This record gives sequence, structure tokens and C-alpha cells, in this order.
Amino acid sequence: MERRWWMLLMIIMCLSFVGSSARGLEIMHKVHSPLYNHTLATILVEYASAVYISDLTDLFTWTCSRCDGLTKGFEVVEIIVDVQNCLQAFVGVADDLDAIVIAFRGTQETSIQNWIEDLFWKQLDFDYPGCTDGKVHHGFFNAYNNTVVRSGILDGVSRAREIYGDLKIMVTGHSMGGAMAAFCGLDLELIYGSENVQVMTFGQPRIGNAAFASYYISVVPNTFRVTHEHDMVPHLPPYYQFFPQKTYHHFPREVWVYNLGLGFLIYEVEKICDDSGEDPDCSR
Repeated sequence: MERRWWMLLMIIMCLSFVGSSARGLEIMHKVHSPLYNHTLATILVEYASAVYISDLTDLFTWTCSRCDGLTKGFEVVEIIVDVQNCLQAFVGVADDLDAIVIAFRGTQETSIQNWIEDLFWKQLDFDYPGCTDGKVHHGFFNAYNNTVVRSGILDGVSRAREIYGDLKIMVTGHSMGGAMAAFCGLDLELIYGSENVQVMTFGQPRIGNAAFASYYISVVPNTFRVTHEHDMVPHLPPYYQFFPQKTYHHFPREVWVYNLGLGFLIYEVEKICDDSGEDPDCSR
């Protein structure tokens, strides 16, 4: 009996060494530069949460209930609201990150417009320079490119750079907001001519076929999709491995956050996959 207690004590000591109660093992394989930064993820997810605030005065002055903690002191430059399509985003400057931060709101549960955009799975030809046979999700692509959102974002970034200089840009969003953030990051890198663009999304659905996924990560390599084991959204629209060019396909690099239960201990584990974007060992 005494030996069993010593063994249990050794296991607890080892787990305490590799992690804390908030974070556990960090498992990486075949990950090249850039590397996932968990601290940055905890900051950006607060911005992805704050953009859901409906009181625009509180949001613009950064005094809302979610405008504190790791995002304290953020200065909003532009809030973009598309009433007709029920879309919302903001552009601002985070002094501690030395970066322009752009956040997109995800699906509003009561918004018919948002659900139409989510379910408009018809593939649209993607004819950006250098992309062959690319196809994208019609609803998500239009939500960013064919509404007032895109012009508002570009105006906000331009104003922020005029005031604060040539800062790096971080783009984030949750769910449908993550899909729009991905298109925004590509837009800023490829069309707007920005450099040092980073995209980190949370619970993002698939937004294009395999050809688009390959193209995307080659243009915006500093991209991470954070998912967790109980979220079905990253599995939509469906992907059929035998027809990768004809269906929807995630791009790398996925960070899968899940809980590892060891008796009375629960550790949060991050597994980072960047082989194909559809690694069966990750959240799929």
C-alpha cells in the first residue's frame, strides 16, 4: 500500500513539473515556425468575446463587461456594424501587443441573416492571383467581401497606421467570425499589401476546398485555428476525404484543446497539428 502511494506521489510531481492546473501537456509534432503562443491565444480570445457586446458606446470606450482583464487599455479606432446583414467587427490598437487588433463577431443565434450565411454552403470560384481551382464558402466569403465590413476594416486599419505607425496586425474571431477573420487576414496580406499579419481563430468552420486551403497557408503562414473537443462548428461544412478538391477542407495549423482526466486531476492539453488541416488525430 505504501509503495502505491509513493507511485501516485511521483506521478503528481511529474505532472506538476510539466504543467499547471490551468494548462497541461503541450504536445507538438512537425511544427515549424511560427510557433503557437498560448499566452497570445488567451488574450485574443478575450477580444473575440468582447466583439459580441451590443452596447456600442461601451464597446467604443472599452468600458464594457468584457473589456477588461488581458485587454485592458485597448483603444478602439473603428466599429463596423452592418445592420442589414447582422454583422459586427472592430479595429483597434493594443499597446501591450504593439499591434492592430481586428475582431469579428460570430453568428447571432436570433439572426436569420447569419444563419443564411452559415448555411449557404454553395462553393464559389476563388480567382485570386496564384490560386488554381480554389473554391470557397459562398456565405462566409460574401459576408466579408460584399458587405460594408471590408471597407470599414480597411479604413480602420489605414487610420490606425496613420496614427500609430506601421504596426503588425492580428485578426481574430469566433465561429462565423473566425471564418470572416480568415478571409480578412488573406485580404490584408494579399490585397491590402500588409506585412506581418497573424490570424488566430476560435471554433472556425471550414471555408474552402483543398486547393484554397493549400493556397491560404502559403500566403498567410502565421495562422492558427483553435478548436476544442465539444464544438461541432469546426466540422462544418462536411469534409469527405475521398473528394478533397470537391468538398470543404481545413487549412493548417490546428490547435486542439481538450481535457485529459487522470482520476481526480484534470489537465488541459493542447495538441498542435499542421500536416494537412484534416489530421484525424486532432479534433476530427
